[in-house]
Amino acid sequence: MPVDDPLSLADAERGLSDLIERLEAVVVGQRTLLERLVIALLIGGHVLIEGVPGLAKTRAVRALARALDLPFRRIQFTPDLLPADLTGTQIYRPATGNFDVRPGPIVTSVLLADEINRAPAKVQSALLEAMQEGQVTVGDETVVLPETFWVLATQNPIEHEGTYPLPEAQLDRFLMKLTVGYPDRAAELAMLDLPSVTERPRPESGTDDPLPLFGPRDVLRFRALATSIRVAPAIKEYVVDLVRATREPARYGLDLEPLLELGASPRATIALVRAAKGHALLSGRDYVTPHDVKSLTRDVLRHRIIASYEADAEGLSPDDLLGRILDHLPVP
Repeated sequence: MPVDDPLSLADAERGLSDLIERLEAVVVGQRTLLERLVIALLIGGHVLIEGVPGLAKTRAVRALARALDLPFRRIQFTPDLLPADLTGTQIYRPATGNFDVRPGPIVTSVLLADEINRAPAKVQSALLEAMQEGQVTVGDETVVLPETFWVLATQNPIEHEGTYPLPEAQLDRFLMKLTVGYPDRAAELAMLDLPSVTERPRPESGTDDPLPLFGPRDVLRFRALATSIRVAPAIKEYVVDLVRATREPARYGLDLEPLLELGASPRATIALVRAAKGHALLSGRDYVTPHDVKSLTRDVLRHRIIASYEADAEGLSPDDLLGRILDHLPVP
């Protein structure tokens, strides 16, 4: 889908502000989550959302898809799910003697993979192809996914029975891993006044929803503008040092080698620069600052590093280790 007329920075800032405002009217007390989802949208990066049930993860994704007027599919991942349930299957037509491809629910623009860690390895590999290559294979046919294809996956951190930990290769394909916490008291109180609580327990989809703010072409215009955000050489060096410090902490004067089993790959370097561009655009700037990088370092890197058993014994999480790196490296 070609992008005809470029989007100005001022128009983008107004549009994104309206989008955040629309989302906050539906999802209360999770502004950080909403901003990170919009940043990922701006640069076309897949997102893994981790949190206990009841924190509006699915609600946020559904509200964002409606505000963007993008085709939306939700798949509840289960241990008995088959790859064909995701990608589609071939149907034999006796009249012609041919096999026709019937695409599965993955052929959409916004795919919500609910409880993604409940799916077995074969399903994960099918999803991995879609996330990395933008296509799926059905039999001997290749189905190209829409240009706006975007995966938002959720997982529950406290349930382990009947789950399959995501392989590192797939985790690395997610631009960000967002951890969702409980809202504060004021936000939880405000939730009780939402229409879904006061008017109807199960709102009917599409009956009185406001009109979408943007369409697929608008999303591509936002992404084209995000790629034009400027990154100074000093910022690029800072990003490279942040990522390399997870692999060679001693070289940067950090005593973290016993605590880090695996550092982030070069894909993390690229992801952090892309995410910083999205953060700058959301902030109404056409250039990246160190604040953009530092704000997103944990979200981009926490699932790309592996803490050692020694770190676990000391009660240190990947976020804690990344915090030490951020505090130690000088900011340009």
